[in-house]
Amino acid sequence: MAQSNANQRGPMGKRAANFGGGRSVEKAKDFKGTMLKLLTYVGQHKIAVFLGVAFAMCSVIFNIVGPKVLGQVTTKLYEGLVAKVSGTGSVDFDWIGRTLLILLGLYLASSACNLIQGWLMTGVTQKICYRMRRQIAEKIAVVPMSYFNGHSKGDVLSRITNDVDTLGQSLNQSITQLITSVTQVIGVLVMMLSISLPLTGVTVLTLPAAAIIMVVMIHFSQPYFREQQQVLGAVNGIIEEDFAGQNVIQVFDRADAAVAEFDEKNDRLFISGWRSQFLSGVMMPLMGLVGNMGYVGVVVVGAQLALTGSATPGDIQSFIQYVRNFIQPVQQLGNVSNTLQSMAAATERVFEFLKAPEEQQAVEAQVPAVRDGRVEFSHVRFGYTPDKTIIHDFTCTAEPGQAVAIVGPTGAGKTTLVKLLQRFYDIDTGSLKVDGVDVRDWDRAELRSQFAMVLQDTWLFSGTIRENIRYGRPDASDAEVEAAARAARCDHFIHTLAGGYDFEINEEGTNLSQGQRQLVTIARAFLADRPALILDEATSNVDTRTEELIQRAMDALMQGRTSFVIAHRLSTIRNADVILVLRNGDIVEKGTHEELLSKGGFYAELYNSQFEEA
Repeated sequence: MAQSNANQRGPMGKRAANFGGGRSVEKAKDFKGTMLKLLTYVGQHKIAVFLGVAFAMCSVIFNIVGPKVLGQVTTKLYEGLVAKVSGTGSVDFDWIGRTLLILLGLYLASSACNLIQGWLMTGVTQKICYRMRRQIAEKIAVVPMSYFNGHSKGDVLSRITNDVDTLGQSLNQSITQLITSVTQVIGVLVMMLSISLPLTGVTVLTLPAAAIIMVVMIHFSQPYFREQQQVLGAVNGIIEEDFAGQNVIQVFDRADAAVAEFDEKNDRLFISGWRSQFLSGVMMPLMGLVGNMGYVGVVVVGAQLALTGSATPGDIQSFIQYVRNFIQPVQQLGNVSNTLQSMAAATERVFEFLKAPEEQQAVEAQVPAVRDGRVEFSHVRFGYTPDKTIIHDFTCTAEPGQAVAIVGPTGAGKTTLVKLLQRFYDIDTGSLKVDGVDVRDWDRAELRSQFAMVLQDTWLFSGTIRENIRYGRPDASDAEVEAAARAARCDHFIHTLAGGYDFEINEEGTNLSQGQRQLVTIARAFLADRPALILDEATSNVDTRTEELIQRAMDALMQGRTSFVIAHRLSTIRNADVILVLRNGDIVEKGTHEELLSKGGFYAELYNSQFEEA
């Protein structure tokens, strides 16, 4: 399991990380601040948003005028029928026909404007999502390694996928609905006032009830929307970890425990999702009830006005349509409030990651003119956490071209030194210099470009073997790739695979053996041809015969390069120029293989223990 995930497990295999469970996340951290930040993203597309708003308003205006025109047609038809019955006239079908054509044109124009604004706003939201995904991908490259010690990979992945998708969908809906609903409420209110002040007063009386329903529902549902997004990230973390560790789960018969752990988080996701959706879903029926009450009031008052001659039948018909057009956007505003809550929860998680601390680059980053590979550790002290020091007082100098082996028991700090060397972590006190410049003053990318690494835990991506080897130097030719493979002693087994160098490696390289994956990563390091090497248990996953072949190649590769070799098999570092023996973060012995054996100290004890019978 990855270290970041392992650190989140308790003694019984339960993850101890707090992803906002229970009721501890009842309040959004900063709803207003999140919305303001999101507006800065929207503001970068001002022209498209302005045009979208303009077309949305035009669409609503054209649609609002329709009922008034239709009411005039109804009144004209009613008056014509009365005149025909009384023998004083007839129905003016020519006027009605012309008016209906105008009405058809209004509705077609409304649909066309709505289509254009939809096209514009969809483009804006997708560009914002594209930008955010790109920023997250760039952020991952500069977030310090310590960040992932407290955040699971699944949770970070959820922010890129689920949260950004939720943001995109919600933003597309909410902006358009918000604009059209507000425009429609104002426009319909103006049209209703132009028809009848008393009927308008009856309709407006429903607004306080609608506002109270919206405020109450938002207050109770908002905490669950946030919890839903947080627990979704936790669920993704469990799925990612359990999928990657499926072999271990099956071997130790922990399938039931893994399912139980997933069920616990899934239950929380179900509860928060059910509560948020139920509370938001209740809003629409309640708003519908308020709207029906408005209908009843309009019908009662309108009938009285018609009897007294204060309103025509067409006015009553138009007003009833306007009541529907008035209540509908109010209901939509309630729906927008739910959408905004979900969007705010997702957006807040994206911004939280984008605000995560970054690896610091020196203000005036240096790149030494001469890079001969000299490395100096001077009284280095380091701990992953302030209360636990791993390296206490480490001092060592690696001369250019020198092979330095680092040995010691598990937990002595061997791999930690390598991480400090590449500045995955910064030292607490002391100094660490490469080519005479403190690593904290180096240009970070240039510093890491000095080293080629081969780790115990292999990393391959989906693609061909050729592409995986070429990852060490993207501009390498096919001939150079194959030469590196021969140097790493993996050319033979590659030719036994279907497709040879074009053999497709699946995700995590599980269709190759552990030893074969290690050989491919070694070939990658050969191809990179960097000035310095870091070999962290590079031959631990190959057989003895292959190890001997690789060791010869490594000896040739290390010629003229400063090399740091971490090994548990002490037989593999006998030719090192200097061997550093670590114990509890300090150098307890230093010398060549023969010198350390002759001392009969801790190194000799470690060396001899590998040849003793169990």
